[in-house]
Amino acid sequence: MALLLASGELCVCDLTATLQLPQSTVSRHLSYLKNAGWVNDRREGVWINYTVAADNSLKMQLASVLKERLPELAIVAEDIKRLASFSEDAGCA
Repeated sequence: MALLLASGELCVCDLTATLQLPQSTVSRHLSYLKNAGWVNDRREGVWINYTVAADNSLKMQLASVLKERLPELAIVAEDIKRLASFSEDAGCA
């Protein structure tokens, strides 16, 4: 969630590279978030891009708090930096 909140939209490959987790793990967790109504997906060719759902005021308020506070956690701050360097270097092919 923190990476999606920081970036707006990411594909699974961005998340797998950043989090250094298998694609199946990342996809499974994104599926949980999608089924719970927290993320939306959009297909672009073979890629599936994810964004944080902002379809009601409660989600928007919670997302705002998460976006502000999650980067205070060291592990989240490291992930955000890793994503930034990954995106600058290559991104998804």
